[in-house]
Amino acid sequence: MLGRNSYTTAEIAAAHTMVERQLTTFRTVASQAGDTTSVSALEPVFFNTALLALDRLFVHRVRTFTGKDTNALSEVEMLTESLLDNDGVLREIKVIRYDADKSVLGLQIGDRIALTADDFEELSAAFLKDVEQKSE
Repeated sequence: MLGRNSYTTAEIAAAHTMVERQLTTFRTVASQAGDTTSVSALEPVFFNTALLALDRLFVHRVRTFTGKDTNALSEVEMLTESLLDNDGVLREIKVIRYDADKSVLGLQIGDRIALTADDFEELSAAFLKDVEQKSE
């Protein structure tokens, strides 16, 4: 697959649908569960994996699309790489000028990645907004 610098409206809409389904499903199950300890243990596993699924939909984006500065696209790239290749601990990627203060989640290099539903909702919204804007 060649690198991509735009995505179709249908691809972006499908991603929005997937994100909404993941959030709704988790929140429905969490509200019905009696054991909040189990829900708390499941939440980061569920949403770290949900982030990997979101990234996969746009995996072939090129650097000129993502950019080198801190933005939601580069943040998702760093989180994904760190989840897959660094045991879930955020590490830098040399080509990205990461600034935690400009990031969506505010994670520092070396922080353990443990996304909550709210984290995923905020990050996925920013990510998909960037994809939409850059695909116009």
